[in-house]
Amino acid sequence: MMRRAGWVVCGVTLLASIGGCVVSETKPLPKVNAVQADRQIPSDELLDVAIHPLDPGIPPEIAKDTKALDKKHINPDIRQAESRYLPTLLRSTLEASGQWGAVRVAPASAEFVDVLVSGKILESTGAKLALEVTVKDSTGRVWINSKRYESPADLGSYKTDAALKTRDPFQNLYAQIANDMVAARDALPVGERREIRRVTQLEFANDLAPQAMQGYLSHDPKGFVKVERLPAENDPIATRVERIRDRDNNVVDTVNGYYANFADKMSTSYGQWRHASFDELEKEERTRNQARMRTFLGAAAVLASVFVPGQCNAYDYNCRRIESAARTAGAIGGTAAIISGLKKYADAKVHAQALKELSDSFQSEVAPQVVDVEGRTLKLTGTAEEQYREWRKLLHQLYVEETGAGAGAGVQAEAAPGAPAPPTQPVALEPAH
Repeated sequence: MMRRAGWVVCGVTLLASIGGCVVSETKPLPKVNAVQADRQIPSDELLDVAIHPLDPGIPPEIAKDTKALDKKHINPDIRQAESRYLPTLLRSTLEASGQWGAVRVAPASAEFVDVLVSGKILESTGAKLALEVTVKDSTGRVWINSKRYESPADLGSYKTDAALKTRDPFQNLYAQIANDMVAARDALPVGERREIRRVTQLEFANDLAPQAMQGYLSHDPKGFVKVERLPAENDPIATRVERIRDRDNNVVDTVNGYYANFADKMSTSYGQWRHASFDELEKEERTRNQARMRTFLGAAAVLASVFVPGQCNAYDYNCRRIESAARTAGAIGGTAAIISGLKKYADAKVHAQALKELSDSFQSEVAPQVVDVEGRTLKLTGTAEEQYREWRKLLHQLYVEETGAGAGAGVQAEAAPGAPAPPTQPVALEPAH
């Protein structure tokens, strides 16, 4: 029995020394691709899409707590950059599918678009991405309601720099969102898709000239916006509004181009940061597992050496000496395992600090950029929304200047007294691109 106890102690100590060395391998993820359009979609059914910058997802209760943010692997500066970068990846996925009209990344105040996509970053590291996504159309119909999309990284993208440029590690996630959007759109009758486009045009016109456009839109029993009537074919207000809408589209295109340039500039360094982040998180997790295993088995060895009952006769000094040596060896081995485990915990903190340093060094790669739009300087950081609001104010001023008065005086400025009124038969507005 004494020999058996000694072997148990030695075996536990040996396990403690090798515990945590086995690392599970992660298999490459199966590819998920966006569904491609198999026919040419008629122009009056081809819906435009605006993707708003994402909510960075920084919990307000820990926004200023550096330690708490580090524990959740949140770097505020990188999250702000990701809030602008990740929508460009979804935009590219939607564009490549051929299922949509114009797909743009635009400020949240750019709301007069057929389909609006918004969301929030729930988790973003080199190992995992989780987003909360909402999609709705201009009638108010919700296609996707705060749905959580998440995916582990596709390790194939981390093999080489070329692979990282070819396919984003989380491309599956963007493809899933794109496919859900197509499914939601295809579930709508053709007439409702066309209605979406008409509602978008009339909502833009109503925002500029609410008095003149009164009565064109209403709400159905479900609360969705619907078209009551359409402007006449040669309605001067509709003509002006369409001209102004063309200018607004040009501004949104410029803003979208800015986001695209921003994404191009940061893609390489961001991909490398993601790869390094994945490696650091993997090392940190492996080290923590080893630390837990070594500490647990070390403690077990120490306890076994202390509490294993003695099997020697009180007068057999040789047996008792051997038993005491076995206990001491077990205690020493177990203690060594515990110390090794604690060292592994310290190593894990080093890896976490390395990840933080990587995040901090990345800040210089995602500095805010400035773009000139229509003679106005827009800085697309936290102030981008305010800049676009200023542009919207200019549009209203432009409309007033062109009509020479308020919205209700537009027709009077165009038609001479006594002139016949324009025809009132409903005519659909042509989409402006």
